[in-house]
Amino acid sequence: MERDKTKIMIVDDHDMVRMGLKTYISLDPTFEVVLEGKDGQHALHTLQTSNPEQLPELILMDLMMPVMNGVEATRAILSEYPDMKIIILTSFLEDHLVLEAIESGAVSYVLKTISAEELVYALQGAKRGMPIMTNDISQALTRGLRHKTVQNDDSGMTEREREVLLLIAEGKNNKDISEELHISIKTVKTHVSNLLMKCEMDDRTQLAIYAHRKGWVKT
Repeated sequence: MERDKTKIMIVDDHDMVRMGLKTYISLDPTFEVVLEGKDGQHALHTLQTSNPEQLPELILMDLMMPVMNGVEATRAILSEYPDMKIIILTSFLEDHLVLEAIESGAVSYVLKTISAEELVYALQGAKRGMPIMTNDISQALTRGLRHKTVQNDDSGMTEREREVLLLIAEGKNNKDISEELHISIKTVKTHVSNLLMKCEMDDRTQLAIYAHRKGWVKT
């Protein structure tokens, strides 16, 4: 008895990209592309007007599209179809875009440079609700979360000083912080000195405790 295929929708504003993805996906006999959308709004309308039996389980969603982008479309679709799993498939690796996509409800965030095998693996993972992200994307997500955290503080610290503070709270030394933020160790030391002065603290341990008490560090 033949197993039911997993239904997939592809949403991308480029016809050739949709065609290529459909070809990739067709290489795996367990998947079937049943719907397509040329932008977020078109995708939502297509879902709303489709036969319920034809609705997809998984959606491959482009990020940058006219009319309604991938983040907006993900939010709108999941508000109506909460059981659908959405994978953001894009060429962009900016920290804030990764964060926005995941916060919108997307299961995974993958780049269009992945191979056919990696795409199938991402689809299989999404079907199980398992996030699939490369190391680069995970790091971008972490940086995006850190950036959002420091933006929510209204103290006299600069954005960079708050980033340094969070890394101190994570137990990073000056060399680690230098490499993480791509700044010199001398610059790190300057930021640490400024933090000690602004927070009226005597050492790094007190700075770490301060960050934890503020609730800026996940435990």
